Amino acid sequence: MRRWLLAAGAALAVALGSGAAEAQNRTRVTIYTALENEELAPFKQAIESAVPGIEVVWVRDSTGVITARILAEKDNPRADMILGLAASSLLLFEGMNMLEPYQPAGAEALKPIFRDDRPPPTWMGMDAYLGVICFNTAEAKRANVPTPTSWRDLTRPEFRGRLVMPHPASSGTGYLMVAMWLQMLGEEEGWRFMDALHENIAVYTHSGSAPCVQAARGERLAGISLDMRGAREKTQGAPIEVIVPPEGTGWEMEALAIVRGTRNLDAARKIADWAATRGANQLYSRYYAVVALPGVANTPPNYPAHAEERMFRSDLTWAAQNRERILAEWSRRYESKAAPRN
Repeated sequence: MRRWLLAAGAALAVALGSGAAEAQNRTRVTIYTALENEELAPFKQAIESAVPGIEVVWVRDSTGVITARILAEKDNPRADMILGLAASSLLLFEGMNMLEPYQPAGAEALKPIFRDDRPPPTWMGMDAYLGVICFNTAEAKRANVPTPTSWRDLTRPEFRGRLVMPHPASSGTGYLMVAMWLQMLGEEEGWRFMDALHENIAVYTHSGSAPCVQAARGERLAGISLDMRGAREKTQGAPIEVIVPPEGTGWEMEALAIVRGTRNLDAARKIADWAATRGANQLYSRYYAVVALPGVANTPPNYPAHAEERMFRSDLTWAAQNRERILAEWSRRYESKAAPRN
């Protein structure tokens, strides 16, 4: 018996030693991300299954915080990759020569808006989120307010004090809408439109989903918010209509890139190759209705019809390059109605 126990102990020690050695030999890839917390474990599992020998180490925060951190580390980068961050942030990094040129295998099959069209490419899109109007039909019926069919309808007097939208400095959803209006209408007319819209705004929230939540609860008549949040609130029984005006809507995409100077370039390239695959896009589609690869869709109940085809052809590079100037002007005009920060 003693001999058997000794043999079993020796075998266990060998197995544990082998497992420890295997873990030690894996390449640790540090990835900066703004993915939601519930997405981190599924993405880590998918990447490590698809790319043997890789260990994903996340550094996660909001888009603004991650963007600022990467800029602060420009001369001494600590990330190997960026994954699940706004494309406008990656375009900013691209302009500062902070990204490693690389076209993932299979990227040519992605929808054109998800591909970097500047040779050599340095980033690739994953999925997109859109701005919508969440309109409370029950409150509208009581107030005898017709359903808006365009962005300009939100400037009508019956919306005075009954409209809410995200603050563009703290919410990516808010900024994608402001940048879209300025491009769609031209800057002069775009600011005039937002002046009129401001007259009807009750408050600018610091969350992209809060306006739809407030509209769903009947606290506001309408809220400018996110496509997926609108579909979720309606599916949960809220009396709202989720509207994408036919003239088009603002949008942003989550994207990925390899950080210039990474010591784990080969591993990062393999992860980027995975990110262009059908399997990766099917993972994105768990969380977003619009993803990069044609033919992959997982449209949730009550998602607005024609949403993807109504994505305005925004110039994300222009939005990134002009962000500071636009936000300064926006704040000068409209900051008086910003919600208090927690």
